[in-house]
Amino acid sequence: MTHCGGIFFLTIHARIVQYVIKANEIRKGFLQFFEERGHRVVPSAPVIPYDDPTLLFTNAGMNQFKDVFLATGTRDYVRAADSQKCIRVSGKHNDLEEVGKDTYHHTFFEMLGNWSFGDYYKREAIQWAWELLTGVWQIPKKRLWATVYETDDEAELFWKTVTDIDPSHVLKFGAKDNFWEMGETGPCGPCSEIHIDLTPDGNGGRLVNAGTPLVMEIWNLVFIQYDRDEKGTLTELPAKHVDTGMGLERLVAVLQGKKSNYDTDLFAPLIDEICALTGKTYEGEVHQIAMRVVADHVRALSFAIAGGAMPSNEGRGYVLRRLLRRASRYARQLGVHKPIIHKLVPPLAVIMGDAYPELREKSAHISRVVKGEEENFTATLDRGLNIFESVAARVKDTGGNVFPSDEAFKLYDTFGFPLDLTELMAREQSLTVDLAGFQLLMAEQKERARQAGKEKFVLTLEDASSGSGFTLLPDAPSKTEFTGYDVLENAAAVIGLKRGDGTELVILDRTPFYVEAGGQVDDTGTLYAGASEFRVVDVAKSGDRVVHVIEPGSAELRLGGQVHAAVDQERRRAIMRNHSATHLVHAALRKLLGTHVHQAGSLVEPGRLRFDFTHFEKIDESTQRDIEALVNEKIRENIRLQHHRNIPFEEAKKMGALMFFGDKYGDRVNVVQFGDFSTEFCGGTHVKSTGDIGYFRFTSEGSIASGVRRIEAVTGTTADELIRLQFEQVEKLQRLLNAKPAEVADRVAALIEERKKLEKELSALRLGDAKRQLERLVKEPKTADGIKLVIGSLSVASPDELKDLGDALLAQLGSGVGVLASVVNEKVALVCVVTDDLISAKRLKAGKIVGAVAKILGGGGGGRPHLATAGGKDTTKVNEALDQVPEIVRSFLKGA
Repeated sequence: MTHCGGIFFLTIHARIVQYVIKANEIRKGFLQFFEERGHRVVPSAPVIPYDDPTLLFTNAGMNQFKDVFLATGTRDYVRAADSQKCIRVSGKHNDLEEVGKDTYHHTFFEMLGNWSFGDYYKREAIQWAWELLTGVWQIPKKRLWATVYETDDEAELFWKTVTDIDPSHVLKFGAKDNFWEMGETGPCGPCSEIHIDLTPDGNGGRLVNAGTPLVMEIWNLVFIQYDRDEKGTLTELPAKHVDTGMGLERLVAVLQGKKSNYDTDLFAPLIDEICALTGKTYEGEVHQIAMRVVADHVRALSFAIAGGAMPSNEGRGYVLRRLLRRASRYARQLGVHKPIIHKLVPPLAVIMGDAYPELREKSAHISRVVKGEEENFTATLDRGLNIFESVAARVKDTGGNVFPSDEAFKLYDTFGFPLDLTELMAREQSLTVDLAGFQLLMAEQKERARQAGKEKFVLTLEDASSGSGFTLLPDAPSKTEFTGYDVLENAAAVIGLKRGDGTELVILDRTPFYVEAGGQVDDTGTLYAGASEFRVVDVAKSGDRVVHVIEPGSAELRLGGQVHAAVDQERRRAIMRNHSATHLVHAALRKLLGTHVHQAGSLVEPGRLRFDFTHFEKIDESTQRDIEALVNEKIRENIRLQHHRNIPFEEAKKMGALMFFGDKYGDRVNVVQFGDFSTEFCGGTHVKSTGDIGYFRFTSEGSIASGVRRIEAVTGTTADELIRLQFEQVEKLQRLLNAKPAEVADRVAALIEERKKLEKELSALRLGDAKRQLERLVKEPKTADGIKLVIGSLSVASPDELKDLGDALLAQLGSGVGVLASVVNEKVALVCVVTDDLISAKRLKAGKIVGAVAKILGGGGGGRPHLATAGGKDTTKVNEALDQVPEIVRSFLKGA
């Protein structure tokens, strides 16, 4: 691979380059170079790091090797190379605001990297980087600069001895630019960066690390040689590592001789497609920025969705929703008012599909998801943009420069505008957003939601001597032992008591009672103390202790006394059936709908289960039956539960247990496994074998939010009862219709169709009668100051029928005003019509007239000048309101 084109070749050497290397060849050439030097070429880690709940997205090539650097994991190789899919849109590594404004920052990018795990070190890393850039890709040596950490004399020496770089092009910088660290503590070390000088005269050394695209960093060589402790002290690591990263997009621009990443073959086809879709050219700052943002964002969205993420209102899902809505807004700047972003997915799959086949395989799925999101936001985008422009204009007219927090919150809460989108639009008009006020409104909304939800009492242990808290045994353990995984009743000691109005709160040293968590509801049951029984109506956590809420009995429990704690077994077993069923249905959904499906919430009760999950469209009846059938198949297989309790978190990850961003996992976790069908992190209680579930049946499926579906289902005896009731209903219908089971549906459909036909005929008769009444009213008009008035009450079946009569009246009226009323479903419907001559000559408007009439009836309404409708609540005042029409018309004539 010896041919390449570069901006410096074309402008400085003035020679024509006939062959421009393609991005796919550059990626392949990098990997091949290091493979020839003993590196294992490994696949890119998923861009959605499901095995690392601390990350929203994979944002660096080293993410998949973090366990090696932390000495918690190993590999069967010591050298590796890959091209890693990365997304940076939040947190410390966030390039979102620069995207589109410049030509080299992106939300999604590829990181070319090579690693050494305790094998080669600075000499080889520097030597090979120089060889690849200047020997293979033939980048002019005088255009390259190297930076090293201010105390890293070793790296400086290698640059000056194992390469032929101009020694004056090796510069030293401080920790801000040339020292890498994973976190505040842990592995860290100096780094050496390679910068390329793209200035016209090639004398850009003064611009190194100045943040200009004229002299850009293209490769970072990190030397992990220290471990930093909590005090900040650096200790030499026994095994030193190399971690390098080079942005493919920047490298491609250099090697293809482009001034912008967006002019390379990674982006140009997308820009061309955007031009075709919008009818705009890639010219002018406004259009160029908009096109760059849309092209960039569709890449990040597509790779994230292909990796299993879905737009939602939480976590990484909300990041995707923000990106898509940001792109939609920029599409508006190109004059587009319909969804177009989804149309860029197929051309993107062509560009990137060879390197990442999942884009081709999931192209249709990605397009559907993006289109659905676009359509949802399009409905409110234009209205929101109009509100923003109106508020921004008002702020500037009054000499202000702060967009008010209540208006920003309104855009967020009502119109779905992410805060950063409002901030972006505000900056474009030299305004800022009142962020403190916005956050206060957000906090108030969350508090209202919390108050509206179930407020489960929160208990805090207080000093017993204060008299206001629990009375505790002096040597009371700090944690209640939970025995409910294995038994449903056990002996226990009372270690804490607190008596209140109508309830008594009891802390035991050990309990089989499960406290609500992970969607599974609390247990109820009984405490037995001698001959006395105490009903347990609720349980809650107070630190690590479990508090039992009991109904006081005839006797009192004694601190330090012994009780027998027994869970309501039938209720708990029903809960366990439903909880295990949620795991099976989750696995079935992922198998039949795709791995983008992830749990978004659940509720497990004795009588039903509810499961929320990410998915972009309604599940049709056929697919629902397939899911049901798969779950019941696994129930019949009677798969035994493998309950891995209190195992190391890393061990659970290696088992492939499903985990989700935002969930908090300790060092030790529980994993629930049913064969090779379902493996999930879970702290709940479950059946011993899937056969204990009995039977699974859906009861409903629907949408609860954009991109989130909800199913409800029943199992066991509840499912049996549902089927029995449904069968009884079918039997009743058979008898009523004198039909066989297979004929019932057709018979009912025929009856419904017949009823619709009769209702249509009845409506036609009623409408015909109403039209005859209308003809009589037209022949007997009233007047008001010379204006013909047709006023009357008619009998119709719906407000729509009354509106049709209004149209008919307008056609017959010639010149005049008509007001018709009808009582429909115990409410008053009104319609008013005004002929064109009176609208222009007398300035009478139907909307104002009908509104005034409706006000008498305790209602309101409006519409167009020539025809308007309204409604009223007080059916007893219909005649009174119609009698007032002449005076209402006179009042508007005087006003004109």
